[in-house]
Amino acid sequence: MFSTILVAVDGSEVSKKALEAALEEARVWKSELNAVYVIETGGFENIPADSTMEVVYNRLETIGNEALNAAEEGAKKNSLRYNSYIREGHAGDEIVKLSEEIGADLIVMGSHGKSGIDRLLLDSVTDFVTKHSKVSTMVVRL
Repeated sequence: MFSTILVAVDGSEVSKKALEAALEEARVWKSELNAVYVIETGGFENIPADSTMEVVYNRLETIGNEALNAAEEGAKKNSLRYNSYIREGHAGDEIVKLSEEIGADLIVMGSHGKSGIDRLLLDSVTDFVTKHSKVSTMVVRL
C-alpha cells in the first residue's frame, strides 16, 4: 500500500516514536524509507548573522545529523532502502515540498516537536502538514 514513506525527525521523544512507527510501516510494506530533519530558519531572517547565529545553526545541524543517523541505523537493521535529507526553512513547508519531490505516499511525524515557539507563532508543524499534504499523514503520539 505504501511504497515511499517520509518520516520527519527532530531528536525529540515523540520523533523517536514516529521513527519507530515509520520503520514498522516500511518493514511491513517493503517500502523505501526517507527521513528529513528541517533546520527551522523562519524566525532567524531578521536577526543579524554573527558568530552566535553560526553556533546556533551548527548545533541545530548536529542535532539533525544525530536524528538522521538513528533513522539510518534503524533502516539498516530492517534491510530497508533509505535516504536522508536536511532542509532549511519552515518545517511544515519543507516536509510537504519534500514529500512531493520524492513521491511519498505516507508522511509519518510526531504530534509535536522540540519547540513550542512554532505553536505560539503559527499552527504547529504537524497541523500544517496534515492540512497541506496531498498524501496520508500518520501522527504519532507519546
